Amino acid sequence: MMNRGRFRTPSPEIRRTSTVLFDSVAQLEELQAAAAAGDPTVSLYGTLGTPTTAALSELLLAGEGGAGVVLAPSGLGAISTAILSIVRAGDHLLVVDTVYGPARELCDGVLARLGVTTEYYDPLIGAGIADLIRPNTSAIFMESPGSHTFEIQDAPAIVAAARTADHRVVTMFDNSWGSPGLFRPFDHGIDLSIVALTKYWGGHADLLMGAVFATAEQLPAVRETAIQLGVCVDGEDAFLAARGARTVVLRMRAHEANALEIAHRLAGHPRVGRVLHPALADFPGHALWRRDFHGSNGLFAFELLAADGGPAGPAEATAFTDRLAAGGRFGIGYSWGGFESLVMPAHQSGVVRSVRPWVGGELVRLHIGLDPADGQWAEIERALAAT
Repeated sequence: MMNRGRFRTPSPEIRRTSTVLFDSVAQLEELQAAAAAGDPTVSLYGTLGTPTTAALSELLLAGEGGAGVVLAPSGLGAISTAILSIVRAGDHLLVVDTVYGPARELCDGVLARLGVTTEYYDPLIGAGIADLIRPNTSAIFMESPGSHTFEIQDAPAIVAAARTADHRVVTMFDNSWGSPGLFRPFDHGIDLSIVALTKYWGGHADLLMGAVFATAEQLPAVRETAIQLGVCVDGEDAFLAARGARTVVLRMRAHEANALEIAHRLAGHPRVGRVLHPALADFPGHALWRRDFHGSNGLFAFELLAADGGPAGPAEATAFTDRLAAGGRFGIGYSWGGFESLVMPAHQSGVVRSVRPWVGGELVRLHIGLDPADGQWAEIERALAAT
């Protein structure tokens, strides 16, 4: 046997299985009892976890915090699992107006059919959210920075309002932009942190996965919901996520440095209006970002101006995007958080707002990848000049 039965590697072994075998009925019954008591180390079937997913969970918890984590096959799957673990028919759910588009569709579709009322709130509301909490409000769903327009919420003020309500209001936070390490939800008293591991944790544009991190109070409900919905991930995807987790801190630093360089250069270009990057000193939410966040990443947006200095329209944003993609360094794609650079005009991403609509020129979202910043800027500059 290779190495006489001892063969250790830095990466976890990939376990792919549906069936878990037991030595006896007595052992099966013992493990059934442990699983029913909530022991997260017990698996009776492949959907309940394997040594590969357990190793990944341990890595993720070290980076995000929380009492435990439930893995899902996508970021949206994690959002769905988190919300469905809390809301019931007849409940009122508060969701930030700048939420990820598919999450809004979930609220307006599935949740509405289940009898849950969703109310969208202004991302700048802060402590004023207390006025929106009703007797049947069960949860508040935050996302900061906001999708596409990057508003920073006063999360501690919102948590404080939830905690002073007359009844239990659970706070949830989509931390895909701020994970790992840029924003730590549990340090601010948040109950559930939802992360699209597809993004920076995976880091290589070859993975779909999400995670719900929970406090000890909320973890049983999240686990129960995931089991009842059949939410699970396979061993190969768990291996990819663990691989990405090993280098994510170094990659985040490189994304941050490159994006800041590009953002500062864009801020001085005549074809660019506002640059929506929370780390820039003139960004409206910069003070909150400095207070609550520990850094930034590669994702931000900017306002494209027409040649006469007025707001650009969708046609000009489309032309810029096509020209930038033609240079070879940027791709046109919905996702972000991988090693690659991406560009997307906001109108193509279905931005829907009911409380705080964007007012200004057409927005273009950039994800600045790991290529040298000078080369990326050269292509952006050419595309702006030619648009």
